[in-house]
Amino acid sequence: MPLNMLNDTIAAISTPVGEGGIGIIRLSGQKAIEIAEKIFEGKDRVSNFLTHTIHYGRIIDPTTSEILDTVLLSIMLAPKTYTCEDIVEINAHGGIIQLNRILETVLSSGARLAQPGEFTKRAFLNGRIDLSQAEAVVELIRAKTDLSAKFALSQLTGSLYQQISSLRQTIISLLAELEVSIDFYEEDIELITLEEVQQRLNKISLEIKKLIETAKYGRILQQGVITTIVGRPNVGKSSLLNTLVGKPRAIVTHVPGTTRDTIEEMIDIEGIPLKVIDTAGLRHTVDIVEEEGVRRAKEALNQADLVIFVIDGSVPLTVDDIRIMEELKAKEAILVINKCDLPSRVNVPEVAKHLPSKPIINLSVTKGSGLNQLKQTIKGIFFAGKLLSTDEIIITNLRHKEALASAFENINSAIKGIGANLSFEFIAIDLRELLDNLGLIVGETVTEDILNEIFSNFCIGK
Repeated sequence: MPLNMLNDTIAAISTPVGEGGIGIIRLSGQKAIEIAEKIFEGKDRVSNFLTHTIHYGRIIDPTTSEILDTVLLSIMLAPKTYTCEDIVEINAHGGIIQLNRILETVLSSGARLAQPGEFTKRAFLNGRIDLSQAEAVVELIRAKTDLSAKFALSQLTGSLYQQISSLRQTIISLLAELEVSIDFYEEDIELITLEEVQQRLNKISLEIKKLIETAKYGRILQQGVITTIVGRPNVGKSSLLNTLVGKPRAIVTHVPGTTRDTIEEMIDIEGIPLKVIDTAGLRHTVDIVEEEGVRRAKEALNQADLVIFVIDGSVPLTVDDIRIMEELKAKEAILVINKCDLPSRVNVPEVAKHLPSKPIINLSVTKGSGLNQLKQTIKGIFFAGKLLSTDEIIITNLRHKEALASAFENINSAIKGIGANLSFEFIAIDLRELLDNLGLIVGETVTEDILNEIFSNFCIGK
């Protein structure tokens, strides 16, 4: 962002588009109070209001004197604000027409429309938060489960920043000792030994490796698990979806082939977000519409992180069942034998023979039995029995993972250099690059291009 743009006073609607009891227009910048004074009519002048106070009054169009709305005006003076700048928030009645009229008045009175994420970007640039905290704002807004929201909030409060800052300080201290040793090399004074350097590098390497390993959980928490329900027609796939979602999302009939298209829903399985996709029954058909549904079902099957394969337990295995199982051998899959409330006609050992490594669950969608076992099995597959604590640091951001991967390469290069008996000058080069890569996470070494890319993913008003 050009420096002259940082001097602008920005404004935007900060609440979602649509009807609501309250809508908020936010201003930030040097002229926020001045602009508010032009358009707000209350018991006193805005410039006389104390910081962090709320005042009742009316928004007036200064060019026509028209009353636009009765509002609550919040005043927050720098530096103790989100952006470290003067902030004014206009709490008006919700409704996009009403809010747009007020925003247009604010803009015509001296503000400009904020860019996506510009409020949070200013908070970062003004030292209010670090870059990892700024990115946590988006993750908190987009959290799909209570657990993912808690981890985003943990990062927002600075947990990752503290961990990375501690690592960087350790590296800086080691680098300083190496550089002193380099300076006194000709005097044959050894201030730190190769063995000591290697021990400290190994410890740093282990910490970085542990952070990288948490990214597999972070991806699940933030992106969700693409879960496709497949099986022959009329085995209970749509009924299972409806039960998991908790509402009649898919049409259920006794007529095979009722589901013609994929149906998607996001659900929460004990903190794991699942993007569940119900599909058309997989079978050979001459019906053009159903054939397209089968094609889409196969496409969803190929893209799935997890496949729930549903079998009708009240009838013997069919050729179609066996053919589907052959396609699942290379996939993460759970076999569900549905309709277990009816007399069983499925040979479970035969099913296990086709997919010996896959969990098998007996379930009755209509009776609700077996659902908890299914949920626990899903959790076990992706968290392997691990109980995630929000006290832990989980890497949920791909950019952070990539920076850590580069840092891990730097530290391993330094360790190899020690093993090859290289001079401290070469080790120091790796450590400086290591510092830069860790600095990318918290914003110590970030470039303008990276900042623009990060904040372009924010909504306007945040």
